[in-house]
Amino acid sequence: MNDAHLFKRTIVRHEVPSRILPEGKRETRIYLPPGYQETLSYPVVYCQDGQDFFQFGRIATIAQKMILDEGWEPFVVVGVDVDKKVRTSEYMAGGERNERYIRFFAEELIPYVENNIAVRRAPDQRVVAGDSLGGAVSLSLALWYPQLFNRVLSLSGAFYAGSVLELEDQASLEGLSVWMTVGLQETAFATDMGTFNFVELNREARRLLEAKGAYVDYREKDGEHKWGFWQAELPEALGAFIGPNAHM
Repeated sequence: MNDAHLFKRTIVRHEVPSRILPEGKRETRIYLPPGYQETLSYPVVYCQDGQDFFQFGRIATIAQKMILDEGWEPFVVVGVDVDKKVRTSEYMAGGERNERYIRFFAEELIPYVENNIAVRRAPDQRVVAGDSLGGAVSLSLALWYPQLFNRVLSLSGAFYAGSVLELEDQASLEGLSVWMTVGLQETAFATDMGTFNFVELNREARRLLEAKGAYVDYREKDGEHKWGFWQAELPEALGAFIGPNAHM
């Protein structure tokens, strides 16, 4: 019997219909682990900036390697694409399209994936991940919909004033786990919103999260605000949630 199908890397595309988003749909790319079976169920990682996570972060390649070479439990990765022209307004807390995007993610995307892919439905079996503003909107999802999300992976999160206000408004964040990393060379990064010290933004977000009772696994390392840094961090980040020594 040929076992090649057990080791094949599979990425499928799904167009998620939406009544909330003006476009009426959103493209996703979904990594299915080796040996994927619809009769089983798998932990799932939802990624903002889906195209970037797959192309520059190489998350499907990393997942495949961890499962086959390191003995990790098989898991699914769902990358949610974004139009870069409206990315800031969708991902930034208080942005023009932010509320719609968050509602789409929780109320339309999650049910669609769970009806079409064999993923687990418990909050501690979902990870929501993002880089920069993607990290910020991932945290917003956990704040708005704690019944759905309590595991957040943030790569150099862009926690601007709107994110700070969201955190300050929380009564308690016990039960929330956040894995955070930021590069020490990110102290003056120019964005379309201005130039920011991402180290300070992440330190303040960490302080607020911990003050509200969240569990935070935080690190600062040599690195810049780019995918070369984040890609190298992904195995450790994913391992904190999914690997054999997961602790989040």
